[in-house]
Amino acid sequence: MADLRVGLIGLGMMGRHHARAIREVEGLELVAVADAYGDPHGAAGNLPMCGSVDELIAHDLDLAVCAVPTGLHETVGLALAAAGVHTLVEKPIADTLASGQRLVEAFEGAGLVGAVGHIERFNPALQSLRSRLESGDLGDVYQIATRRQGPFPARIADVGVVKDLGTHDIDLTSWLAQSPFASVSARTSTRSGRPHEDMVTASCRLENGVITSHLVNWLSPMKERLTVVTGEKGAFVADTLTADLTFYENGTFTTEWEAVSNFRGVSEGNVTRLALTKREPLRSELEAFRDAALGVADNTVTMREGLDTLRVAEAMIESADTESTIGLAAWR
Repeated sequence: MADLRVGLIGLGMMGRHHARAIREVEGLELVAVADAYGDPHGAAGNLPMCGSVDELIAHDLDLAVCAVPTGLHETVGLALAAAGVHTLVEKPIADTLASGQRLVEAFEGAGLVGAVGHIERFNPALQSLRSRLESGDLGDVYQIATRRQGPFPARIADVGVVKDLGTHDIDLTSWLAQSPFASVSARTSTRSGRPHEDMVTASCRLENGVITSHLVNWLSPMKERLTVVTGEKGAFVADTLTADLTFYENGTFTTEWEAVSNFRGVSEGNVTRLALTKREPLRSELEAFRDAALGVADNTVTMREGLDTLRVAEAMIESADTESTIGLAAWR
């Protein structure tokens, strides 16, 4: 079978990584790239360089990756859907719920694969963690806490930290727990003088009863990407910067001291750093997109899932603006 013909639009920081990874994935051929502002990182090589999505579509594409700024996702995505091109749009799916909804309807209506680049699902640490949670290694899950912080990325200008970074944590939390969000309570601040929020802290509850907390900002001099899942048998800590997964086991002990034995708590047990095969998440994501287009598997993050994640992000922003808890069932 001939390789699938892939076009890439958007050659910024994320686009250049897609250009490299597409070339490395078996069964894909990068045939043309597009960016109205040129190719600052030299990602095109000797490929045709297009100035618009329409020029890109003219190269007889099977698949496309859309890595343009969030505010352009709808325009570019709808053009690709109308041309019958399976498309992976970088996260978040769009800048507004209305735009995201139109993308979902366009791709579902045309019977096309529409995927969103929530790359954390393909991080080896989180993939192993989800498998272990499904196997019952943690027993009942009580809480999921995430911390995602670091310096401000100059590439982001059209959305705030909730939609840019926070959507990672919204998606991975719901995916790990296999449950949608039920309510959110968030607080944001804008400390850097930019028009959008650059810090958020959120306390949430999922429909299955798991409580969650999320600390996200662009204001920290240290970069941190941690997910902590606490449950009946202990806690897993996933570091998605290093793709490491560590299990902190609840220890067991007996005591003859009645005042202590009556207290139902946990004790420190063994700590195990788990051995993982560390594949690059971006390549895994593109392989899943390829397989979905071929109809042999469907492990992508669908546009409808991306829309659900954006809905929670919008609820977080409204919660912060109104200083209230937002119930997602009523808010939808």
